[in-house]
Amino acid sequence: MATTVSTAVLKTVPLFASCPEEQLRMLTTVVTRKSAPRSTTIMAGGDPTDSLYIILSGRLKVMMSDSEGKEVILAILGPGEIFGEMGLIDDEPRSATVISIEPCELLSISKRDFKKCLQENFDMTMAVMRGLVKRLREADRKIGSLALLDVYGRVARLLLDMAENVDGEKVVTKRLPKQDIAKMIGASREMVSRVMKDLQTGGYIEMRGSQIVLRDTIMLPE
Repeated sequence: MATTVSTAVLKTVPLFASCPEEQLRMLTTVVTRKSAPRSTTIMAGGDPTDSLYIILSGRLKVMMSDSEGKEVILAILGPGEIFGEMGLIDDEPRSATVISIEPCELLSISKRDFKKCLQENFDMTMAVMRGLVKRLREADRKIGSLALLDVYGRVARLLLDMAENVDGEKVVTKRLPKQDIAKMIGASREMVSRVMKDLQTGGYIEMRGSQIVLRDTIMLPE
């Protein structure tokens, strides 16, 4: 169910951070707020592109699958991130499917209103461009990892990329199922389980409940 949005909420979104108060008030008339339970398909690959989404809370996975049902997870998105913008720019259908991992709060804005905002706000346009460049760099890095690193290296790289600094330690704070790791690095779940066990036995990682603490020895060479 969609609800209206206040300027106070919009100010917390990085994409709208540079907008003047007058434009924020205008945005409240075109941006809607939606709730999505866990395992909700927000958009599906091949669908017509009609809107952009911004994550207020919760996490979602971006994924693709082939005709045989084999899936690959391209990214896991969290608060402050946007998705669905590519099709608004090139007018192509959705390139991937996005599904909520946990209950989410989202903002959405239609293609017409999004393009109008870009025309009227240079800083917002630059923010969208920076987001696209970041995604491109991440894709290049992932391609490099798949081509140059073995499964151990790919698991280590993924853990390092997803870790946050917590009290001086690198910690993967969000639950990360082995099946999802497998789909993100192009390996089997069994192989990922073996690698995670070896990393734990070797003292490279420590499991604390659903959290994964990374030791300095897991660092990959530049």
